[in-house]
Amino acid sequence: MSAPVRHVEAGSGEAIVFLHGVGGDSASWAPQIEAFSGAYRTIAWDMPGYGGSPALEPMTFAALAGSLAGLLDRLALDRVHLVGHSMGGMVAQEFAAGRPDRVRTLVLSATSPAFGRPDGDFQRRFVETRIAPLDNGMTMDDLADEMVETMLGPDADADGAAIARRSMAGVPEATYRAAIACLVTFDRRDALAGYEMPVLVLAGETDTNAPAPMMEKMAGRIPGADYVCLAGTGHLGNLENQAAFNRAVGAFLARRRA
Repeated sequence: MSAPVRHVEAGSGEAIVFLHGVGGDSASWAPQIEAFSGAYRTIAWDMPGYGGSPALEPMTFAALAGSLAGLLDRLALDRVHLVGHSMGGMVAQEFAAGRPDRVRTLVLSATSPAFGRPDGDFQRRFVETRIAPLDNGMTMDDLADEMVETMLGPDADADGAAIARRSMAGVPEATYRAAIACLVTFDRRDALAGYEMPVLVLAGETDTNAPAPMMEKMAGRIPGADYVCLAGTGHLGNLENQAAFNRAVGAFLARRRA
């Protein structure tokens, strides 16, 4: 039997589970664990292959959703507030589509409902572009310095940016390669109209990876979804604009609990 998925947690009450992106880990949710643990049981996982969690062979979205279900079972959590960022937002969508009874509310941050056809030219170019630096001898530490800077908005919090760089530098190269290959297979556009739980779609105004207009369109396809765009914010809203991100999520959860 493989080792269980690793996670960090704090607090008590209704559970919020935070799912990180390709270059993240549980530590990339540290500001949210601190902010919400006074009122909620806050949990951030290390996705399979990250932070000591066993890798999946192969990594697929169905398998990732299954790993999340296994974590919730182990923690005796029937229903949770689910917050997914970037690729973590895709895992959240996959989970919510297949196991809607386990999701109280859904927050989708800087993500999209699909990456397009995995055999398309755009997808091949994306994989080649993201992997080429590693093929050419760069380390994950080098890649973190290069990539994180491109994802930040103009007024990014310096401490949050430092967390992002540390998290990405710590991702095993094999995991990063597997995650990029998995990322381009995602397509859950079919599920958008069927979400019955409350949904918040949270965008960054200057995000070029998950552009705000695309995310607003996504929100429009989800019945009753809330949409919030964080001004001056790039792809890493929970780290670069922590106060605004936490306010948006906190207000959403408070409205839904009321």
